[in-house]
Amino acid sequence: MMTEERWQAIINNDCAYDNQFFYGVKTTGIFCRPSCKSKIPNIENVRIFLDVQQALAEQFRPCKRCKPGEHRLPDEDWVAQMTEYIEKHYSKTLTLETLADICHGSPYHMQRTFKRIKGITPIEYIQETRISKAKQILASSDKTVKEIGFLTGIPNTAHFATLFKKKTGYTPTEYRKLNRKKK
Repeated sequence: MMTEERWQAIINNDCAYDNQFFYGVKTTGIFCRPSCKSKIPNIENVRIFLDVQQALAEQFRPCKRCKPGEHRLPDEDWVAQMTEYIEKHYSKTLTLETLADICHGSPYHMQRTFKRIKGITPIEYIQETRISKAKQILASSDKTVKEIGFLTGIPNTAHFATLFKKKTGYTPTEYRKLNRKKK
């Protein structure tokens, strides 16, 4: 149960409370020690656990940064967590720093681990996800190229068109025409 004392321990990263309780963040599915230096979560998204086993039983994953109970999230699971976040939030501004904050790791370590597991960098994965979504929208709607760029997280139309052509070999307009002919 969340108390004012526990909340203060979390927001002040108070190591005196480590191993007295752990907290999980519902939106990320990660649990931490009170002393964790990760971004302060919204209080309404926090669950309190008395021990590591309780957090694990509730399907929360250990934080890569503070390693609660010395349990370490396997790299494959950590990358899966990142890709899931990217796929749900591709239309927002995503940076290595944002992903590192959300996934509780350093940007440098996250980048290396992601590339080792997926074969591409997180930024390349974000771009591929955005272009894939753009292709779906182009093939199934009459939205303008500018609108599609905004919907997929690339608000600069020129950059969107250049990136789309680089990744597909076609401009967005050419891709739309090609797909309409196939149908």
